[in-house]
Amino acid sequence: MIYVFCRAVVRALFAVLYRFESVGVHNIPSEGGVLICANHISLRDPISVGIHVKRQVKFMAKAELFKIPVFGWLIRQLGAFPVKRGGVSKDSIKTSLKILRQGEVMGIFPEGTRNSHSDAAKRGAASFALRSDAVVIPAAIVGDYKLFRKTKIIYGAPVDMSPFKEDKSPETLDKATALIMKSINEMRATGKPTVN
Repeated sequence: MIYVFCRAVVRALFAVLYRFESVGVHNIPSEGGVLICANHISLRDPISVGIHVKRQVKFMAKAELFKIPVFGWLIRQLGAFPVKRGGVSKDSIKTSLKILRQGEVMGIFPEGTRNSHSDAAKRGAASFALRSDAVVIPAAIVGDYKLFRKTKIIYGAPVDMSPFKEDKSPETLDKATALIMKSINEMRATGKPTVN
């Protein structure tokens, strides 16, 4: 109930402050493990990824963010779980895989850090998807969160990960990651959801 209430409040705030809207939400499966992979431009992105999704979206967040009054409480209610400084730990990997294997939804930013270029994208998203058999949904956040100017999120059709399931080598993960980023960047460029 707290999640639903917080989501509704933040959705209303974003609608007013950023004229925030979503496109392609129907591409997100109603059940089963789902990994939403989005570009990363702001600390607000994790909230943006989940506020229009009917299912709760869980995501990693720097442990330091949970110490910020009100904000830390808010992101925890919205499904965040902490990651310690210095990279993704074994515990956070286990938590991520558990979430996906239990048929829940998780959000992740393949680029790793805000404003990275696609060639700097990390392998974590592809690895989580292939190890859990989760459906990969690409998402593009378009806009800059300027007050009263439109920002939106676009959810594309599932990325076909089947060609990569037999070989989980670093090279294969790089190819899978590149395919995910290609879908994200295509939506950023066109402003429309990808289709199968």
